[in-house]
Amino acid sequence: MMRPGTWTAAVLLAAACVVIPPRAPAQTPGASDSGWPSYGHDAGGARYSEAAQIDRTNVARLRVAWTYRTGALGRGGPLDRKAAFEATPILVDGTLFLSTPYNHVIALDPRTGAKRWEYSARLDLSHGYSEVTSRGVSAWRDPSAAPAAPCRVRIFMGTLDARLIALDAESGTPCAEFGAAGQVDLTRDVDLRDLGSYQVTSPPAVSGDAVIVGSAIGDNRAVDVERGIVRGFDARSGALRWTWDPIPWGRQTTPRTGAANAWSTLSVDEARGLVYVPTGSASPDYAGGVRRGDNRWANSVVALRAATGALVWGFQVVHHDLWDYDVASQPTLITWRDGTPAVAITTKMGRVFVLDRVTGVPLIPVEERAVPPSDVPGELAWPTQPFSGISVAPEALRAEDAWGASDGDRAWCRDKIAAARSDGIFTPPSLRGTIVFPGNVGGVNWGSAAWDPVRHLLVMNTNRLATLVRLIPHERLALEAQEGTVQDRIRAELALQAGTPYAMRRAPLLSPGGTPCNPPPWGTVVAVDLYSGRTVWDVPLGSVASGLWKRLLVRLFRPALLTAGSPNLGGPIVTAGGLVFTAASMDDYIRAFDVESGKELWKHELPAGGQATPMTYRADGRQYVVIAAGGHGKLGTTMGDSVVAFTLP
Repeated sequence: MMRPGTWTAAVLLAAACVVIPPRAPAQTPGASDSGWPSYGHDAGGARYSEAAQIDRTNVARLRVAWTYRTGALGRGGPLDRKAAFEATPILVDGTLFLSTPYNHVIALDPRTGAKRWEYSARLDLSHGYSEVTSRGVSAWRDPSAAPAAPCRVRIFMGTLDARLIALDAESGTPCAEFGAAGQVDLTRDVDLRDLGSYQVTSPPAVSGDAVIVGSAIGDNRAVDVERGIVRGFDARSGALRWTWDPIPWGRQTTPRTGAANAWSTLSVDEARGLVYVPTGSASPDYAGGVRRGDNRWANSVVALRAATGALVWGFQVVHHDLWDYDVASQPTLITWRDGTPAVAITTKMGRVFVLDRVTGVPLIPVEERAVPPSDVPGELAWPTQPFSGISVAPEALRAEDAWGASDGDRAWCRDKIAAARSDGIFTPPSLRGTIVFPGNVGGVNWGSAAWDPVRHLLVMNTNRLATLVRLIPHERLALEAQEGTVQDRIRAELALQAGTPYAMRRAPLLSPGGTPCNPPPWGTVVAVDLYSGRTVWDVPLGSVASGLWKRLLVRLFRPALLTAGSPNLGGPIVTAGGLVFTAASMDDYIRAFDVESGKELWKHELPAGGQATPMTYRADGRQYVVIAAGGHGKLGTTMGDSVVAFTLP
C-alpha cells in the first residue's frame, strides 16, 4: 500500500509562520575562510571549507605538523573501556578549542599544538555513565561587551553529569555571571532517574544570545525515563528562556514514556531565527506497546524559534520507532537548485530527505509505504513508513545473501538469517529474533554529512552492518540467566526495558569467525548529487584490520577483508581543494578522497582510532587538517588521547 503525499500530516506550520523575517547576524564568532568556528564548520553543519591550499595535486605530500596528547587515556579507570574521543576542534580568534571524553576543555595554538590553557569539569567518575564522550564545544561572542572584558568570547560545553558550562575563551576561567559560578544544572525539570544516564555529549547550539541544548538519555532502561526536553538559555546569565518537549502525547499516561531526546548536534539558521532539532526514539527503543500511535515528535527533525522555542514545523522520518532509528545526524542546511533554502536529513536507515527549511515541505518525493506488522503480543507497529527517493544503504538481507570468510561461516550465517524474521527494512522486533538492516549504527550516524555547494554533492560515511534483535519475555529472562545463556550468548547488549513485558537482546550479526554475515562493503563513503538524486560514487572505507601484524595476518589468510570496508563512527569534511577527508574506520587511518571520483589519494595511520570528524583551517599562510585520534571503546579500536595536525612540507 502506498499513500503518496501523506507527509503533510507531519508538517505543523501556522499560516502566520510562513513568512519569516530576517534577523541580525549571528553572534557565533565569524566563519572566515581560515577558521572553523562551529562543530560542523558553520552553524548549519555544512562541513565545507573554502581552504584550498591542500588539493588533489599535492595531498599525497601531507605530513604530521604536530601532535598533542590530552592525557585523557587512563584517567577514567573502568570507564576507559567505553570512552570515545569523538571531538572536532573549533578554531576561534586564532585558538583551537576541543573537549575530551572526560569533559576537559583544552585551548591550543593552531600552528604548533602548544597548550594555552586547560579546564576540568571535575566529573565524579564513580557514576556508570551511559556514554563517555564529548563531541565538542561551541563559541559565542557577546556583542555588548567591551573589547577587553572577561568572557567577551565564551566557550560552552555540556557535560556527562548534565551541566552547561561557560568559560572565558582567553583564560579558560568560568564566567561567574553565567548560572552559578559559570555553570547551569541541567538535571532540573527532567524527572531525573539516573544521573549517569542523563548527559550532554554534543556541543550546544548558539543563536543570537541564546545557547540551546538537548540531552543524551540512556537507551532501553525502562519506559519511564527522563524527559527529552530541549532548552534555550540566556548566553550571558544562564537564565532559562524556554523549554520544548518532544512528547506532547502521553505525558499523563501510566507508565509514562520519556526520551525522544535530541542527543546529536542541532543546526541554526541565524537569518531566519530557526534552530533545527534532530530527535531520537521514545523510550524504550524496541518495545512500543505502551506508546501507541506514531509517537510524534520522536524520530523527527523539528524547526523551533530559537528565541522562544515555539514549534514552527516538524517532519517525522520514522513512525513509532521499534529499531533505534534515531535521527543521529546533524541537519545539513543547504541551498536547493532553485535557490530555496533547504535542509538535508541523513538517517540511520540510509534514506536522505530534503525539506524546505522554512516550511518543512519535502523537495524530493516522499511516500508512505506499507511495512511488515508486528507478531509480538501487545505491540502495534505503525502500518506505514516514509520513504524518500534517495537511499545510500541496502534495506533487506535474505538467507541467500549470507556472507562468510569461509564456507563454514557462510553456512552458519545462512542458517541464522533463515531462522530469524527478515522481511526487509522496518521488520519489527520479534520473540524469535529479527534482522534489523541497516542496524542501529546506520546507515548514517552522528558523523553526519558534508555539503559541497559547488558540485551540489552530499558526502557521507555509511555503515552496512546487520543487527539481530530479540525480545525476551521477562519471565523467561530469569530462567535464561540461570542457564547461562544471557551471560554467555547475549554479552553484546541486554536491556530490561522495564515497564514493558520484554527485555531486549541486541548484537551485530557476526559469524563464529567474527565477520559480518551480510555481504561487504561494511562501511563506505558515498557522494550523492542531491539535485538529481544520483549516487556519483560509493567506495569502501578502510578495513576491519588495524595494526601491522593484524593486517599481515589478514593479508595472508583473509585478504578479502582488506577491501571490505569497515564499520565506522565519525564523519567527512569537504574542501574547496576538491578533497574529502575522513577517518572513522576501524583500521586507524585518516584518508583523503577525490570529491569528484571517490578515488583514495592519501592515507596516514593514526596513533589511535580516529572515531571523530576532522576539521581544517589556515594559520600563518598554511592549511592544516586536524583529527582527534583517541579510539572508541565500544567499537574496539586502538585507544589513545592524541590530536594530530597535518600540513604540507
